[in-house]
Amino acid sequence: MTVLVTGATGTLGRHVVERLRRAGQAVRALTRTPDEATGLPDDVEVVGGDLTEPHTLAAALHGVSALHLLGATGHDHAPLRTGPQIMAMAAEAGVRRLTVLSVGEGGELQEAVRDSGLEWTFIWPIDFMSNTLGWAEVIRGAAEVREPYAHRRTASVDEADVADVVATVLTRGGHAGRSLVVSGPEALTPADKVAAIAAATGREIRFTELTDDQARREWRAEGWPEEGIEFMLHMWATVPETVAAVTSAVEDVVGRPPRTFAQWVAAHADAFRP
Repeated sequence: MTVLVTGATGTLGRHVVERLRRAGQAVRALTRTPDEATGLPDDVEVVGGDLTEPHTLAAALHGVSALHLLGATGHDHAPLRTGPQIMAMAAEAGVRRLTVLSVGEGGELQEAVRDSGLEWTFIWPIDFMSNTLGWAEVIRGAAEVREPYAHRRTASVDEADVADVVATVLTRGGHAGRSLVVSGPEALTPADKVAAIAAATGREIRFTELTDDQARREWRAEGWPEEGIEFMLHMWATVPETVAAVTSAVEDVVGRPPRTFAQWVAAHADAFRP
């Protein structure tokens, strides 16, 4: 079986490729810039193509029996608008099994996937633990994280666990027609995560909660655009309770509990050290 992995050079995609190769699967990696696709295993076939331009995907889909598809594209994570065309091409190429990295329920892509006739599974990670790497620079320098809305809680998941779920579904099946919300084993606040980073690095690291106005002043000083500032404040002020919900998806699919944030930090501690 040849598996086509879209987003293969991204944070999750690299893990998916690794897991599939470990399982003995032939892997084809799709990227818009194949000449810049470094760090993938030598036996992975790298092909060019753009999900927003379906006519570029014919060669990539040829001979593929399983597909991992991104549900959003670009730096702004805009929902994929070419789902109907891609699904038609995948079915014609002989793809049988499909995982979709979902950005939520509803939308044109979800409808096209459900109508495709393929064996599909939506994978919806609540939040990647690797997003905390966005703190790495300030923690290395100032040993302090300063953010508003300290009470918000998320059941973040190790991206490697999500990759295990994707690879298992693609190679073994058994979860067709399901939307799997994938979480870690606990819901943590930003302060909880900072405390775990401090413990893993052996450093004293502070978390300081900002008011909205303090955040605005600091982010403006850092050069943030006004619309970006207001977007982040609104997003953090309205974090839904569902992102704190712990699910059993990793254990249901992979057969083991998901890794904790402390385990993830232990493996990435050097990123937070000066």
